[in-house]
Amino acid sequence: MVLALTLAWHNLPAQAVPADTFAAPVAPVPQPHYKLRFALGFISSILAHESGHIVASYAVGGHPSFGFDHWRPTIYSGIDSDLEPHKQFVFSSAGLTVQTLLDETLLDVPHAKGSVAGPFERGLLAGGLGTVLFYITLGRNGTVSDVSFMSRTSSLSKNQISLIFGGIALMQAVRIHVKDRYAHFFSVPDATGRFRIGMSIEPN
Repeated sequence: MVLALTLAWHNLPAQAVPADTFAAPVAPVPQPHYKLRFALGFISSILAHESGHIVASYAVGGHPSFGFDHWRPTIYSGIDSDLEPHKQFVFSSAGLTVQTLLDETLLDVPHAKGSVAGPFERGLLAGGLGTVLFYITLGRNGTVSDVSFMSRTSSLSKNQISLIFGGIALMQAVRIHVKDRYAHFFSVPDATGRFRIGMSIEPN
C-alpha cells in the first residue's frame, strides 16, 4: 500500500504538487466597491430608460422637456396624445423597450465560458427587471405612468401591456436563475470575497 502511494506521488506532474500544498487555503479574492458598481449599473439602466424616451420623442417630431409631477422627476414628450396617439405610444413604450433590449443583449451576447458577471452588469439587469416590476404593479396607474399612456394611446389594456413586459421580464429572470454566470444574483460578497446569505446569531 505504501509502495503504491509512493509510486503514485512520484508519477504526478510537477505542476500538480505546488510548494504550498499543505499550507492554509487562500481566501477568495475580495471585490472592492461591489455595492457602488452594482448601483452604477442600476442607475445606468434607468438612464437608458429615460434616454429611450428622449430619443423616441425627437424621432417622432416631438420636443421633450423636463419637469416634475407631484415632486417626481418626469420627462414630457411634447406630443399631443389626443391628436397623435400613435406618436405618444412610441414615446411611452420606448423606455421599457430600451431596457428590455439591453437586458436581452446582456443575456444573449456570448461570454467567456465559466466567466462570472461583474457587479456593473448585474446592476444593469437588476435595473431593467426592477423597472418592469414597478411599472406593472405600483406604477401602472400613475398620472404619468408609461403603462397608462400606452393603454390610452393603443388598443391594448393595462393588463395586456403588463403581461407583455412582465412576461418578458419573467423569462429573463428565469434565464438569469439558471445561468451559472449570475449565481447569487442579489447577494453581495463580504470582505473575504465570500457570499453570505441569511442571518446568524453569535454569543458575546
